[in-house]
Amino acid sequence: MRKNRVLSLLLSLVLLLALALNLTGCAHSIAATDLMAGIVPRTQSDVPETVPDASCAAAADFAVRLFRQTYDGNNTLLSPLSVLTALAMTANGARGETRAQMERVFGMTIEELNAFFTIYLNLLRSDENGKLSLANAIWLRDVEGFTVKADFLQTNADVYGAGAYRAKFDAATVKDVNRWVKDHTDGMIDEIIDRLYPDDLAVLVNALAFDAKWEKPYEKNSQRSSGVFHREDGVDVNVTFLSNTESLYLSDGDRAVGFIKPYEGGRYAFAALLPDKGIPLPDYLASLDGEKITALLKNAKRLSVETKLPKFETKYGVNLNTVLPEMGMTDAFSAGSADFTGITETPFYIGDVLHKTYIEVGEQGTRAGAVTVVKGKSASASADEVPSVILDRPFVYLLFDTETNIPFFIGVMNDPNG
Repeated sequence: MRKNRVLSLLLSLVLLLALALNLTGCAHSIAATDLMAGIVPRTQSDVPETVPDASCAAAADFAVRLFRQTYDGNNTLLSPLSVLTALAMTANGARGETRAQMERVFGMTIEELNAFFTIYLNLLRSDENGKLSLANAIWLRDVEGFTVKADFLQTNADVYGAGAYRAKFDAATVKDVNRWVKDHTDGMIDEIIDRLYPDDLAVLVNALAFDAKWEKPYEKNSQRSSGVFHREDGVDVNVTFLSNTESLYLSDGDRAVGFIKPYEGGRYAFAALLPDKGIPLPDYLASLDGEKITALLKNAKRLSVETKLPKFETKYGVNLNTVLPEMGMTDAFSAGSADFTGITETPFYIGDVLHKTYIEVGEQGTRAGAVTVVKGKSASASADEVPSVILDRPFVYLLFDTETNIPFFIGVMNDPNG
Protein backbone atom coordinates (compact mmCIF):
# COMPACT_ATOMS: atom_id res chain seq x y z
CA MET A 1 0.00 0.00 0.00
CA ARG A 2 1.36 3.37 -0.83
CA LYS A 3 1.80 5.06 2.46
CA ASN A 4 0.41 8.43 1.40
CA ARG A 5 -2.55 7.11 -0.62
CA VAL A 6 -3.60 3.72 0.71
CA LEU A 7 -5.00 4.99 3.98
CA SER A 8 -7.05 7.65 2.20
CA LEU A 9 -8.94 4.94 0.39
CA LEU A 10 -12.67 4.96 0.51
CA LEU A 11 -13.99 1.83 2.12
CA SER A 12 -15.28 0.00 -0.76
CA LEU A 13 -18.37 -0.45 1.36
CA VAL A 14 -18.41 -3.46 -0.12
CA LEU A 15 -16.48 -4.77 -2.50
CA LEU A 16 -17.30 -2.25 -6.72
CA LEU A 17 -15.32 -2.24 -9.90
CA ALA A 18 -13.36 -1.25 -12.73
CA LEU A 19 -11.33 -3.48 -14.88
CA ALA A 20 -8.23 -3.96 -16.76
CA LEU A 21 -10.53 -3.43 -19.65
CA ASN A 22 -11.02 -6.76 -21.29
CA LEU A 23 -12.16 -6.01 -24.80
CA THR A 24 -11.27 -9.33 -26.34
CA GLY A 25 -14.89 -10.47 -26.42
CA CYS A 26 -16.55 -13.70 -25.43
CA ALA A 27 -15.26 -17.21 -25.83
CA HIS A 28 -18.35 -18.09 -27.88
CA SER A 29 -19.89 -16.54 -30.99
CA ILE A 30 -22.80 -14.16 -30.45
CA ALA A 31 -25.95 -14.57 -32.53
CA ALA A 32 -26.17 -10.85 -33.28
CA THR A 33 -24.92 -8.14 -35.61
CA ASP A 34 -21.78 -6.45 -34.34
CA LEU A 35 -22.30 -2.69 -34.55
CA MET A 36 -18.72 -1.77 -33.77
CA ALA A 37 -17.40 -1.97 -37.34
CA GLY A 38 -17.87 1.77 -37.78
CA ILE A 39 -17.45 2.65 -34.09
CA VAL A 40 -13.75 2.27 -33.32
CA PRO A 41 -12.68 3.35 -29.82
CA ARG A 42 -10.38 6.33 -30.05
CA THR A 43 -6.88 5.99 -28.65
CA GLN A 44 -6.67 7.81 -25.33
CA SER A 45 -3.61 10.05 -25.34
CA ASP A 46 -2.16 12.01 -22.44
CA VAL A 47 -4.54 10.48 -19.90
CA PRO A 48 -3.72 11.85 -16.41
CA GLU A 49 -2.23 9.40 -13.95
CA THR A 50 -4.26 10.62 -10.97
CA VAL A 51 -8.01 10.54 -10.48
CA PRO A 52 -9.32 13.90 -9.18
CA ASP A 53 -10.01 13.80 -5.44
CA ALA A 54 -13.47 15.30 -5.98
CA SER A 55 -14.44 12.47 -8.33
CA CYS A 56 -13.13 9.83 -5.90
CA ALA A 57 -15.12 11.43 -3.10
CA ALA A 58 -18.29 11.52 -5.23
CA ALA A 59 -17.91 7.88 -6.25
CA ALA A 60 -17.34 6.89 -2.63
CA ASP A 61 -20.38 8.80 -1.46
CA PHE A 62 -22.54 7.23 -4.17
CA ALA A 63 -21.32 3.80 -3.00
CA VAL A 64 -22.33 4.40 0.61
CA ARG A 65 -25.69 6.00 -0.24
CA LEU A 66 -26.59 3.16 -2.59
CA PHE A 67 -25.69 0.54 0.00
CA ARG A 68 -27.59 2.26 2.81
CA GLN A 69 -30.66 2.50 0.58
CA THR A 70 -30.43 -1.17 -0.40
CA TYR A 71 -29.58 -2.95 2.87
CA ASP A 72 -32.56 -5.07 3.94
CA GLY A 73 -31.32 -6.74 7.13
CA ASN A 74 -29.96 -9.85 5.40
CA ASN A 75 -26.55 -10.70 3.94
CA THR A 76 -26.15 -7.87 1.43
CA LEU A 77 -23.40 -7.37 -1.14
CA LEU A 78 -23.24 -4.63 -3.76
CA SER A 79 -20.68 -3.52 -6.28
CA PRO A 80 -21.42 0.22 -6.39
CA LEU A 81 -18.76 0.67 -9.06
CA SER A 82 -20.49 -1.84 -11.31
CA VAL A 83 -23.82 -0.08 -10.82
CA LEU A 84 -22.23 3.31 -11.43
CA THR A 85 -20.58 2.09 -14.63
CA ALA A 86 -23.77 0.65 -16.14
CA LEU A 87 -25.76 3.76 -15.23
CA ALA A 88 -23.01 6.04 -16.55
CA MET A 89 -23.16 4.35 -19.96
CA THR A 90 -26.94 4.86 -19.99
CA ALA A 91 -26.67 8.46 -18.78
CA ASN A 92 -24.61 9.35 -21.84
CA GLY A 93 -27.90 9.30 -23.70
CA ALA A 94 -29.93 11.22 -21.11
CA ARG A 95 -31.07 14.77 -21.71
CA GLY A 96 -32.91 17.55 -19.85
CA GLU A 97 -34.28 16.87 -16.35
CA THR A 98 -33.62 13.13 -16.71
CA ARG A 99 -29.91 13.87 -17.10
CA ALA A 100 -29.94 16.44 -14.27
CA GLN A 101 -31.52 13.96 -11.84
CA MET A 102 -29.00 11.26 -12.73
CA GLU A 103 -26.12 13.70 -12.24
CA ARG A 104 -27.44 14.68 -8.80
CA VAL A 105 -27.61 11.03 -7.77
CA PHE A 106 -24.09 10.40 -9.10
CA GLY A 107 -22.69 13.54 -7.47
CA MET A 108 -20.96 14.30 -10.78
CA THR A 109 -21.86 15.66 -14.19
CA ILE A 110 -21.80 13.18 -17.07
CA GLU A 111 -18.66 14.89 -18.38
CA GLU A 112 -16.97 14.51 -14.99
CA LEU A 113 -18.09 10.89 -14.78
CA ASN A 114 -16.70 10.08 -18.23
CA ALA A 115 -13.43 11.82 -17.35
CA PHE A 116 -13.25 9.88 -14.09
CA PHE A 117 -13.72 6.51 -15.80
CA THR A 118 -11.29 7.39 -18.59
CA ILE A 119 -8.54 7.88 -16.02
CA TYR A 120 -9.56 5.11 -13.63
CA LEU A 121 -9.89 2.37 -16.23
CA ASN A 122 -6.59 3.40 -17.78
CA LEU A 123 -4.89 3.06 -14.38
CA LEU A 124 -6.39 -0.38 -13.89
CA ARG A 125 -5.05 -1.61 -17.20
CA SER A 126 -1.50 -0.91 -16.03
CA ASP A 127 -1.88 -2.73 -12.70
CA GLU A 128 -0.25 -6.15 -12.38
CA ASN A 129 -1.16 -7.10 -8.80
CA GLY A 130 -4.32 -9.10 -8.35
CA LYS A 131 -7.14 -9.01 -10.84
CA LEU A 132 -9.87 -6.39 -10.96
CA SER A 133 -11.46 -6.50 -14.38
CA LEU A 134 -14.40 -4.72 -15.93
CA ALA A 135 -16.19 -5.37 -19.21
CA ASN A 136 -19.13 -3.56 -20.83
CA ALA A 137 -21.52 -4.40 -23.66
CA ILE A 138 -24.73 -3.09 -25.18
CA TRP A 139 -27.43 -5.19 -26.88
CA LEU A 140 -30.04 -3.41 -29.04
CA ARG A 141 -33.30 -4.84 -30.35
CA ASP A 142 -33.34 -5.43 -34.11
CA VAL A 143 -36.74 -3.94 -34.91
CA GLU A 144 -37.94 -1.54 -37.57
CA GLY A 145 -38.01 2.08 -36.48
CA PHE A 146 -35.53 1.73 -33.60
CA THR A 147 -32.19 3.33 -34.38
CA VAL A 148 -29.46 4.31 -31.94
CA LYS A 149 -27.37 7.44 -32.36
CA ALA A 150 -23.76 6.92 -33.38
CA ASP A 151 -22.50 9.53 -30.86
CA PHE A 152 -23.94 7.46 -28.00
CA LEU A 153 -22.17 4.31 -29.18
CA GLN A 154 -18.95 6.22 -29.88
CA THR A 155 -18.78 7.73 -26.38
CA ASN A 156 -19.40 4.38 -24.69
CA ALA A 157 -16.78 2.76 -26.91
CA ASP A 158 -14.24 5.51 -26.17
CA VAL A 159 -14.71 5.68 -22.39
CA TYR A 160 -16.03 2.25 -21.38
CA GLY A 161 -14.79 0.00 -24.18
CA ALA A 162 -18.37 -1.16 -24.69
CA GLY A 163 -19.13 -3.49 -27.57
CA ALA A 164 -22.54 -3.12 -29.24
CA TYR A 165 -24.77 -5.76 -30.86
CA ARG A 166 -28.09 -5.68 -32.68
CA ALA A 167 -30.13 -8.82 -31.97
CA LYS A 168 -33.64 -10.24 -32.18
CA PHE A 169 -34.14 -10.22 -28.39
CA ASP A 170 -35.27 -13.82 -28.46
CA ALA A 171 -34.16 -16.88 -26.48
CA ALA A 172 -30.83 -16.85 -28.31
CA THR A 173 -30.16 -13.28 -27.17
CA VAL A 174 -30.93 -14.17 -23.56
CA LYS A 175 -28.45 -17.04 -23.86
CA ASP A 176 -25.83 -14.74 -25.41
CA VAL A 177 -26.15 -12.13 -22.64
CA ASN A 178 -25.92 -14.74 -19.89
CA ARG A 179 -22.93 -16.49 -21.48
CA TRP A 180 -21.20 -13.12 -21.85
CA VAL A 181 -21.84 -12.47 -18.16
CA LYS A 182 -20.45 -15.88 -17.18
CA ASP A 183 -17.35 -15.36 -19.34
CA HIS A 184 -16.59 -11.94 -17.86
CA THR A 185 -17.13 -12.92 -14.22
CA ASP A 186 -14.94 -16.03 -14.49
CA GLY A 187 -18.00 -18.22 -14.00
CA MET A 188 -18.93 -16.69 -10.63
CA ILE A 189 -22.25 -15.36 -12.00
CA ASP A 190 -23.85 -17.40 -14.77
CA GLU A 191 -27.18 -15.62 -15.31
CA ILE A 192 -28.58 -12.10 -15.02
CA ILE A 193 -31.76 -12.22 -17.14
CA ASP A 194 -34.26 -15.03 -17.70
CA ARG A 195 -36.21 -13.51 -20.58
CA LEU A 196 -36.64 -10.41 -22.73
CA TYR A 197 -40.04 -8.79 -23.13
CA PRO A 198 -41.65 -7.28 -26.26
CA ASP A 199 -41.10 -3.72 -25.02
CA ASP A 200 -37.41 -4.23 -24.17
CA LEU A 201 -35.30 -2.15 -26.56
CA ALA A 202 -31.80 -2.24 -25.04
CA VAL A 203 -29.70 -4.13 -22.51
CA LEU A 204 -26.59 -2.37 -21.17
CA VAL A 205 -24.34 -4.71 -19.16
CA ASN A 206 -21.37 -4.24 -16.89
CA ALA A 207 -19.45 -7.23 -15.48
CA LEU A 208 -16.76 -7.20 -12.84
CA ALA A 209 -14.36 -9.88 -11.64
CA PHE A 210 -11.94 -9.65 -8.71
CA ASP A 211 -9.40 -12.30 -7.70
CA ALA A 212 -6.48 -11.63 -5.36
CA LYS A 213 -4.41 -13.43 -2.77
CA TRP A 214 -3.85 -12.06 0.70
CA GLU A 215 -0.55 -10.35 1.39
CA LYS A 216 -0.51 -12.49 4.57
CA PRO A 217 -2.51 -15.67 3.81
CA TYR A 218 -3.93 -17.93 6.49
CA GLU A 219 -1.71 -20.95 5.92
CA LYS A 220 -1.29 -22.64 9.30
CA ASN A 221 -3.84 -24.97 10.88
CA SER A 222 -3.43 -22.94 14.05
CA GLN A 223 -4.92 -19.97 12.20
CA ARG A 224 -8.21 -21.82 11.69
CA SER A 225 -10.67 -22.55 14.46
CA SER A 226 -14.35 -23.30 15.03
CA GLY A 227 -16.41 -20.71 16.81
CA VAL A 228 -19.82 -19.11 17.23
CA PHE A 229 -21.13 -16.16 15.22
CA HIS A 230 -23.95 -14.18 16.90
CA ARG A 231 -26.51 -13.09 14.30
CA GLU A 232 -28.48 -9.84 14.58
CA ASP A 233 -31.66 -11.81 15.35
CA GLY A 234 -30.05 -13.46 18.38
CA VAL A 235 -29.43 -16.84 16.77
CA ASP A 236 -25.94 -18.35 17.17
CA VAL A 237 -24.35 -20.27 14.28
CA ASN A 238 -21.14 -22.30 14.10
CA VAL A 239 -18.47 -20.97 11.72
CA THR A 240 -14.80 -21.35 10.85
CA PHE A 241 -12.71 -18.38 11.95
CA LEU A 242 -9.43 -17.37 10.30
CA SER A 243 -7.04 -15.73 12.79
CA ASN A 244 -4.10 -13.44 12.15
CA THR A 245 -2.28 -10.34 13.37
CA GLU A 246 -2.81 -7.37 11.07
CA SER A 247 -1.07 -4.01 11.14
CA LEU A 248 -3.77 -1.47 10.22
CA TYR A 249 -6.37 -0.73 12.90
CA LEU A 250 -9.61 1.21 12.34
CA SER A 251 -11.45 3.10 15.07
CA ASP A 252 -14.68 5.08 14.75
CA GLY A 253 -14.60 6.63 18.20
CA ASP A 254 -16.78 4.65 20.58
CA ARG A 255 -19.03 3.40 17.77
CA ALA A 256 -16.98 0.80 15.88
CA VAL A 257 -13.57 -0.83 15.46
CA GLY A 258 -12.07 -2.67 12.53
CA PHE A 259 -9.03 -3.47 10.46
CA ILE A 260 -7.61 -3.38 6.95
CA LYS A 261 -6.12 -6.53 5.41
CA PRO A 262 -4.16 -5.89 2.18
CA TYR A 263 -4.07 -8.16 -0.83
CA GLU A 264 -0.78 -9.10 -2.47
CA GLY A 265 0.86 -6.06 -4.03
CA GLY A 266 -1.04 -3.59 -1.86
CA ARG A 267 -3.20 -2.08 -4.62
CA TYR A 268 -6.38 -3.60 -3.19
CA ALA A 269 -7.46 -4.34 0.37
CA PHE A 270 -10.23 -5.78 2.52
CA ALA A 271 -11.64 -3.71 5.38
CA ALA A 272 -14.10 -4.62 8.13
CA LEU A 273 -15.98 -2.44 10.63
CA LEU A 274 -17.58 -4.00 13.71
CA PRO A 275 -20.16 -1.80 15.49
CA ASP A 276 -19.79 -1.68 19.26
CA LYS A 277 -22.15 -3.83 21.31
CA GLY A 278 -25.38 -1.99 21.90
CA ILE A 279 -25.28 -0.25 18.49
CA PRO A 280 -27.57 -2.08 16.03
CA LEU A 281 -26.00 -2.56 12.62
CA PRO A 282 -28.78 -0.61 10.81
CA ASP A 283 -28.15 2.37 13.10
CA TYR A 284 -24.44 2.27 12.40
CA LEU A 285 -24.98 2.05 8.65
CA ALA A 286 -27.27 5.07 8.83
CA SER A 287 -24.41 7.09 10.34
CA LEU A 288 -22.02 6.37 7.47
CA ASP A 289 -21.40 8.41 4.36
CA GLY A 290 -18.61 8.68 1.83
CA GLU A 291 -16.76 11.41 3.74
CA LYS A 292 -16.79 9.42 6.99
CA ILE A 293 -15.61 6.20 5.33
CA THR A 294 -12.80 8.04 3.61
CA ALA A 295 -11.72 9.63 6.87
CA LEU A 296 -11.78 6.26 8.68
CA LEU A 297 -9.50 4.70 6.09
CA LYS A 298 -7.23 7.72 5.92
CA ASN A 299 -6.76 7.68 9.69
CA ALA A 300 -6.06 3.96 10.07
CA LYS A 301 -3.51 3.39 12.82
CA ARG A 302 -0.41 1.40 12.03
CA LEU A 303 -0.28 -0.99 14.97
CA SER A 304 -0.68 -4.70 15.62
CA VAL A 305 -4.26 -5.93 15.91
CA GLU A 306 -5.37 -9.48 16.59
CA THR A 307 -8.19 -10.42 14.21
CA LYS A 308 -10.66 -13.18 13.55
CA LEU A 309 -12.47 -13.29 10.21
CA PRO A 310 -15.21 -15.82 9.48
CA LYS A 311 -14.64 -17.81 6.31
CA PHE A 312 -17.65 -17.20 4.07
CA GLU A 313 -19.19 -17.37 0.63
CA THR A 314 -22.31 -15.50 -0.38
CA LYS A 315 -24.43 -14.59 -3.39
CA TYR A 316 -26.80 -11.65 -3.63
CA GLY A 317 -29.24 -10.24 -6.17
CA VAL A 318 -31.39 -7.11 -6.17
CA ASN A 319 -33.61 -5.09 -8.47
CA LEU A 320 -32.73 -1.40 -8.03
CA ASN A 321 -35.93 -0.07 -9.62
CA THR A 322 -37.19 1.21 -6.26
CA VAL A 323 -33.83 2.14 -4.75
CA LEU A 324 -32.63 4.51 -7.48
CA PRO A 325 -35.88 6.56 -7.70
CA GLU A 326 -35.78 6.89 -3.90
CA MET A 327 -32.30 8.38 -4.32
CA GLY A 328 -33.70 10.98 -6.75
CA MET A 329 -33.48 9.29 -10.17
CA THR A 330 -37.23 9.34 -10.90
CA ASP A 331 -37.69 10.54 -14.47
CA ALA A 332 -35.38 7.90 -15.94
CA PHE A 333 -37.84 5.18 -14.81
CA SER A 334 -40.96 7.00 -16.02
CA ALA A 335 -42.30 6.21 -19.47
CA GLY A 336 -43.93 9.64 -19.59
CA SER A 337 -40.99 11.72 -18.29
CA ALA A 338 -37.75 10.02 -19.36
CA ASP A 339 -35.62 11.87 -21.90
CA PHE A 340 -33.05 9.60 -23.53
CA THR A 341 -33.02 11.35 -26.89
CA GLY A 342 -29.22 11.14 -26.78
CA ILE A 343 -29.67 7.41 -27.40
CA THR A 344 -32.60 7.32 -29.78
CA GLU A 345 -35.63 9.31 -30.93
CA THR A 346 -37.77 6.28 -30.10
CA PRO A 347 -39.55 6.82 -26.74
CA PHE A 348 -37.21 5.14 -24.25
CA TYR A 349 -37.00 4.75 -20.46
CA ILE A 350 -35.25 2.50 -17.92
CA GLY A 351 -37.37 -0.54 -17.15
CA ASP A 352 -35.02 -2.45 -14.85
CA VAL A 353 -31.64 -2.11 -13.16
CA LEU A 354 -30.66 -5.64 -12.13
CA HIS A 355 -27.63 -6.35 -9.95
CA LYS A 356 -26.02 -9.62 -8.88
CA THR A 357 -22.89 -10.24 -6.79
CA TYR A 358 -20.78 -13.11 -5.48
CA ILE A 359 -17.91 -13.27 -2.99
CA GLU A 360 -15.76 -16.00 -1.48
CA VAL A 361 -13.40 -15.11 1.38
CA GLY A 362 -11.01 -17.89 2.38
CA GLU A 363 -7.55 -18.82 3.58
CA GLN A 364 -5.65 -17.71 0.46
CA GLY A 365 -7.57 -14.65 -0.66
CA THR A 366 -10.82 -13.38 -2.15
CA ARG A 367 -12.81 -13.98 -5.33
CA ALA A 368 -15.69 -11.67 -6.14
CA GLY A 369 -17.89 -10.96 -9.13
CA ALA A 370 -20.62 -8.47 -9.98
CA VAL A 371 -22.99 -7.80 -12.86
CA THR A 372 -25.28 -4.84 -13.48
CA VAL A 373 -27.85 -4.73 -16.27
CA VAL A 374 -29.79 -1.65 -17.34
CA LYS A 375 -32.79 -2.61 -19.48
CA GLY A 376 -34.12 0.15 -21.68
CA LYS A 377 -37.79 -0.14 -22.60
CA SER A 378 -40.04 1.42 -25.16
CA ALA A 379 -42.37 4.06 -23.72
CA SER A 380 -45.14 3.63 -25.66
CA ALA A 381 -6.95 2.15 20.20
CA SER A 382 -3.52 3.41 21.79
CA ALA A 383 -0.16 2.50 20.26
CA ASP A 384 1.13 0.52 23.27
CA GLU A 385 -1.89 -1.77 23.32
CA VAL A 386 -2.71 -4.74 21.09
CA PRO A 387 -6.44 -4.38 20.37
CA SER A 388 -8.55 -7.19 19.05
CA VAL A 389 -11.37 -7.31 16.52
CA ILE A 390 -13.38 -10.52 16.73
CA LEU A 391 -15.94 -10.54 13.93
CA ASP A 392 -18.36 -12.78 15.80
CA ARG A 393 -21.47 -10.72 15.13
CA PRO A 394 -22.81 -8.79 12.10
CA PHE A 395 -20.23 -6.51 10.49
CA VAL A 396 -19.68 -4.26 7.49
CA TYR A 397 -17.00 -5.25 5.00
CA LEU A 398 -15.63 -3.95 1.75
CA LEU A 399 -13.05 -4.29 -0.96
CA PHE A 400 -11.39 -1.07 -2.04
CA ASP A 401 -8.70 0.37 -4.25
CA THR A 402 -6.01 1.79 -2.01
CA GLU A 403 -4.88 4.39 -4.56
CA THR A 404 -8.17 6.07 -5.43
CA ASN A 405 -10.50 5.74 -2.43
CA ILE A 406 -12.96 4.03 -4.77
CA PRO A 407 -15.03 1.21 -3.28
CA PHE A 408 -15.77 -1.65 -5.63
CA PHE A 409 -17.70 -3.84 -3.19
CA ILE A 410 -19.63 -3.13 0.00
CA GLY A 411 -21.27 -5.74 2.15
CA VAL A 412 -22.83 -6.73 5.46
CA MET A 413 -22.27 -10.20 6.89
CA ASN A 414 -25.20 -11.24 9.06
CA ASP A 415 -24.75 -15.01 8.78
CA PRO A 416 -21.56 -16.61 7.40
CA ASN A 417 -23.53 -19.82 6.83
CA GLY A 418 -26.44 -18.08 5.12
